Amino acid sequence: MSKSVIIVGSSRKNGNTTRIVSEISSQFNIEVVNLSDYVFSYYDYESKNRNDDFFELVKEIIEKYDTLIFATPVYWYSMSGIMKVFFDRFSDLIRIEKETGRKLRGKNMAVISNSHDSEIDYDFYIPFKKSADYLGMNYLGQKHFNADKPEETQNLELAFI
Repeated sequence: MSKSVIIVGSSRKNGNTTRIVSEISSQFNIEVVNLSDYVFSYYDYESKNRNDDFFELVKEIIEKYDTLIFATPVYWYSMSGIMKVFFDRFSDLIRIEKETGRKLRGKNMAVISNSHDSEIDYDFYIPFKKSADYLGMNYLGQKHFNADKPEETQNLELAFI
């Protein structure tokens, strides 16, 4: 069994995404990393941000976990801003920390999303799936939750766990 982590990216530390992730975490005994607990900045071509928390965080995640489950609310039909910044910084793993980036190969990726709708278009997950493909990761799938229906997190069966 592989060791999994849920990486939460939300603008509200105690919002719906965190509530849903807490339920999943306790049901499946999965560790959680909240991106709000770290300071990292936007990707920049001059790598002026090398000393923020990104590299330390991503190295720890890569070393400890085989399955990365990204959890994000749906903001304007896309992932949250903090999650997008985190994904943009993967460019640093291709340009300046190549050995670290290569360690993502063969790892698993999945996505948990939530909004006030019961379903969302599959297009929402394309950036995750394409990123997994590009990085050599196995995309395991996704699960969407309606934030207005907390009962959806009870007695879960998640195909990617």
